[in-house]
Amino acid sequence: MAAASDKARFFLEQSVPELKEYERKGIFSADEITSIARKRSDFEHKINARGSTATDYARYAEFEINVEALRRKRVKRLGVKTTTHGGKRRIFFVFDRGTRKHPGDVDLWLQAIEFARKEKAYKKLQQIFASVLRLHPRKSDLWIYAAEFAMDENGDMTEARSYMQRGLRFCKSSKPMWLEYGRLEMSYIAKLQARREILGIAGSEARRATESAEEDENVLQLPKLTAMDVNPDVEGEEIDKAALQTLDSTPAMSGAIPIAIFDAAMAHFQDPAFALDFFGMVTEYDNLPACRRIAEHVESGLMKDYGQDWHSQICHIRLPVVSVPADSPAFVPAFREVLKRLKTAREKIQDPGFVPSARSCLQGLLELPDLDPAIQTVGDAVLASLQIS
Repeated sequence: MAAASDKARFFLEQSVPELKEYERKGIFSADEITSIARKRSDFEHKINARGSTATDYARYAEFEINVEALRRKRVKRLGVKTTTHGGKRRIFFVFDRGTRKHPGDVDLWLQAIEFARKEKAYKKLQQIFASVLRLHPRKSDLWIYAAEFAMDENGDMTEARSYMQRGLRFCKSSKPMWLEYGRLEMSYIAKLQARREILGIAGSEARRATESAEEDENVLQLPKLTAMDVNPDVEGEEIDKAALQTLDSTPAMSGAIPIAIFDAAMAHFQDPAFALDFFGMVTEYDNLPACRRIAEHVESGLMKDYGQDWHSQICHIRLPVVSVPADSPAFVPAFREVLKRLKTAREKIQDPGFVPSARSCLQGLLELPDLDPAIQTVGDAVLASLQIS
């Protein structure tokens, strides 16, 4: 117990100059300084004693985060020169001590990650990711989180792919991991498309590239993809990042990588339910030229191998209106084809899961903006006839 008290006293003494400066500059009153010191003393004695938990560290970090937020507000309001003591360093120090003592507590790691991300402490965040992924390589959510950070915050698609591919070595049986890998690639295509539109080069050239890809799948003008790019079980540690980086060019818009991801995942899972989830994810990007081609690939594979499964039929029903704007003339015949396929599927599919999913699919179409009133009327009538038993 004496050792715990000595450690607590040592850490508390380190914060004395900081507290004195706060009082001297009028950032905190004497009573507030006393209250902060008392709370820190309580936390330090608690975490240095036997039986301390990850929750104790989390609460300590939360307290320090609140103190730092209040300090910043007062510094800004009072116009005081920034203090030399780093509030962030103190908070990260609490997290570091906590994660070293309780490395198995993922929630504490996530709290540290969220704080680092909020503070834009990217170098520290990289260190945290490296540590937590080394300790918890089979937590697929952590790999997904790291990939999203690399893509959204750093804008580094190569790093994001690296996280996904390394994660799939450990979490190959994680369906969400494969699904999010596909989503990552679709988001990247969307970013490329937006960039091209801003630069004014997203017109006929992009359409020609997509049309060419649709005409002959064996003559894709794409850098050659290795098996490692989509299937991390392949031998060898070296990831062909260079090939993936070059996909920033126009041919990337054809959607070759999401298709390869889907094929690799289906080879492993052979699960129509996963394919339907992948199809739904792809159609969230139906404004992209590549969306239609990817959706057709998913649907054709399902109908070929699992044609009698209701998940396949839902994809088959939904396909005609993929990437067809609701206010375009082409939507009317496409919607007519949807209803035709729905009628055919109802006659041969007896699985109880089909009708609820079909209703959900049709309901989603009827909620599209700019939908023609006549289509709405017909759709409502069909929807009413789809009774859930």
